[in-house]
Amino acid sequence: MNNQDVNLFADLHCHSTASDGSLSPQEVVRRASSAGLAGLSLTDHDTVAGQEPARAEAQRLGIRFLTGIEISATFPPPGTLHILGYGIDPASVVLQSLTRGLVEARDARNPLMVARLNELGVAITMKEVEEEAAGSVVGRVHMAALLVRKGYVSSVQQAFDKFLGQGGCAYFDKERLEPRRALELIGQSGGLAVLAHPSQLGAENDAQLERIVKDLVDMGLRGIEVIHSDHEAAQVEKYQRLAGRYGLLKTGGSDFHGKNLPGVELGKAQGRRIPFRWMEELVEALA
Repeated sequence: MNNQDVNLFADLHCHSTASDGSLSPQEVVRRASSAGLAGLSLTDHDTVAGQEPARAEAQRLGIRFLTGIEISATFPPPGTLHILGYGIDPASVVLQSLTRGLVEARDARNPLMVARLNELGVAITMKEVEEEAAGSVVGRVHMAALLVRKGYVSSVQQAFDKFLGQGGCAYFDKERLEPRRALELIGQSGGLAVLAHPSQLGAENDAQLERIVKDLVDMGLRGIEVIHSDHEAAQVEKYQRLAGRYGLLKTGGSDFHGKNLPGVELGKAQGRRIPFRWMEELVEALA
């Protein structure tokens, strides 16, 4: 690491139109460049479709790029478990097969959710949802935007709380992998597995959180997302201690989705910035 690297920053968790973000992969990279970031990883949900265009744009602009993906794993409600995979090979046959199946499952649940909304008296159609997506990958964020526009809810957050989020009355769960399988597939695709936003596990106390992390480490977990837009200062310190205790790599990211997640700025998480050296340490571990 060069001495100047302490003044460089990255974002290792963000989304594009390849999953549920509002900006194209190239636009996300350009936004990173405008924000003065030295490094970026695009971590779209269950797909690697945006990796090549993002990598090419990053190369053009002189930004260090690390391939990534975010995979949903099974976990007891009300918590959720997401695994980030860094350094994965987008051309991996294993990964291509996985993402194809997950995307097909997501596409199958969209009409189910629209049908349930119709049963609840919400008059929207799949055609309207597709038009709202305007060529992007169709998802719940587009249903939410449509519900706001038609006056059924006052905000995207209310749309998720009432209808579309886990526990919502029109929610259908998506295809998820067992945690061990998700970790294995990331490894088989050449990547390192990192626990995303541990705050969303919904652990009742620190002892339960540590048990979950330890179990994942035993399955092959290599890192933990310390800095995230959901994490308060005390949580950042807690996850740093867990990283030290279990020899985990530290990562961080904004979880930027563009206009689909208002208030989240690329390269920052509650005012904190993600050290570029964390990205370098990931790259070194991959090597």
